[in-house]
Amino acid sequence: MDKNAPATLLDLAVRSLLSNERVAIHALEELPRGMFILFFTAAFLGGHKKVLKAMVRIWPFPCLHVGTLSVQESQYDNFEAMIDGLQILPARNSSSWGPKLRILDLRQDPGCRTTCSGIRTTFPFCFRSCVHSQHSIVKIEEAQHRVRCPGTVNSESEPQSSREPMELLVDISLDGTSRTKQFLSLLRNKVQQSVGSLHLCCRDLKIDRRLAHEHILQLLDMGCIDHLKVDEIYLSELTRLLAQMTHLHRLSMSHIPFTSYMRRSFGTFLAHLGQMDTLQEISLSYCHTHPLHELLRCLPPQLDALYLSFCGLSNRDITVLSQSPPATHLRLLSLSNNEISWELSESFQTLLASVSGTLQHLEIDNCLITDSTLTAVIPALSRCSHLRVFSFASNPITMRVLTSLLQHLTNLMELKRVIYPVPVHCYEQLRDPGSLNQQKLSEVQAQLKTMLQAVKRNDMRWTSSPE
Repeated sequence: MDKNAPATLLDLAVRSLLSNERVAIHALEELPRGMFILFFTAAFLGGHKKVLKAMVRIWPFPCLHVGTLSVQESQYDNFEAMIDGLQILPARNSSSWGPKLRILDLRQDPGCRTTCSGIRTTFPFCFRSCVHSQHSIVKIEEAQHRVRCPGTVNSESEPQSSREPMELLVDISLDGTSRTKQFLSLLRNKVQQSVGSLHLCCRDLKIDRRLAHEHILQLLDMGCIDHLKVDEIYLSELTRLLAQMTHLHRLSMSHIPFTSYMRRSFGTFLAHLGQMDTLQEISLSYCHTHPLHELLRCLPPQLDALYLSFCGLSNRDITVLSQSPPATHLRLLSLSNNEISWELSESFQTLLASVSGTLQHLEIDNCLITDSTLTAVIPALSRCSHLRVFSFASNPITMRVLTSLLQHLTNLMELKRVIYPVPVHCYEQLRDPGSLNQQKLSEVQAQLKTMLQAVKRNDMRWTSSPE
């Protein structure tokens, strides 16, 4: 149900019914199966917690996903109502009626429908079901299938649970707020009440500062986690977590104390980091540390995305990065918010040469890059033949160098989007956003557009706005 679209008669009828929650809950028993998704969407967007709880209890499909629905801070109330309504089902029998929900997915995903298509009859019935944990529905039903198949161990040798295995998929943020603690307490109680039949699957875990979070971490299967984001936690604690995460794809670290007096912890961390063969993306920010080049030297070889923001990169750091194992196949590189001066331009050119065969996305925003630095790296940049997105906003560049760059980059046929800085002549006072002359900026935009048209690159978009 799109809030911006004109309401249909059906939409109006649903809203009218939801205006009286007691009547709406009673009407659920008579609600046609095809109406459940529309009714759920309206109840979720309207914050009708009692209706949501009742709907989860009798949901007629195997899975329920928040999916495309907008998740905001206030949605904690909706999530708690849905978790509270989750029924631990008895083991399946011959009955075809009754609740069928086995996977409740509270994560937002624009590409996910509210429930998987009913046409799909093969197992697994849900494309977002957990595939790593031994406690997942997939693993349990695969084991049960092997037991039932002829030639395998007799089914009587396998104890059968009196409850259906179920899954609750949720992203977890350990930020220490009282609201989050209340939500985590509900999660813990629900898992404990299930006596092992409810698998809590967290794929996106955020840990903010050094909080007492062991009680919730003990409920999680670390093998499920796909993305870990940590801020201000001890390095030894981070290493212990990583050692348990066997399928981690993305790691984001901020304000981690990689300091020389912690050599033993740092060495253990580096040894483990280099062996993480599933890791594809690393984000490091606010780590102005002495041994940063040592970390860059130990990056996992299969890494294809690297973000280094506010890291105070030195000439040595950039040189080591250009020689690191993943340098020859990185697809995304972000060095934004680091000063890349003329003194660093040579090592930066070397880095661009290393990544030129695979790089698709490059960000060097707010790096204090001047005309001389950018001019020096243009030849190396123009050899990045697979580049698709290039962003270098918030750098003090003149119009002369900007037009020179455009002339070189139009030869990169895969490059479709460039985010450029507003040239310095457009400001009455340098780097003061309030002094921007909109007329001059419009003239810049018109000139760049004319240049693109002249070389028949209407497929390439140059913009001074990141949006």
